[in-house]
Amino acid sequence: MKRRILVVEDQEDNRAILRDLLTHAGFEVLEALTGEEGVRMAEVLRPDLVLMDIQLPAVDGYEATRRIKAQPSLRAIPIIAVTSYALSGDELKAEAAGCDGYVTKPFSPRRLLAIVRGYLEGAG
Repeated sequence: MKRRILVVEDQEDNRAILRDLLTHAGFEVLEALTGEEGVRMAEVLRPDLVLMDIQLPAVDGYEATRRIKAQPSLRAIPIIAVTSYALSGDELKAEAAGCDGYVTKPFSPRRLLAIVRGYLEGAG
């Protein structure tokens, strides 16, 4: 069975890059354009992993992560922040919100896949 990855990203070009990379690597990709949609999709579809943009309209990635991690049935789903925020302290903010990993844009496709596989193999 294919592992399902939820990509929460409001920019189409970034979603396309992640979609192509992950589907080529054999994953099923689910897409949400907003933090609220990401939380709802996580609740209903129970992905194996979430790639969470931080800069999202209305509910940002920090808050969406907190909402997902606040639910006992979803808490074990790894959430990796994939963000253009690369200032000192941003990684700690993501970790404090509940993110399990942190990758800055632009990212190395090979490195991102290695991180994704690391979390999925650790979880299954």
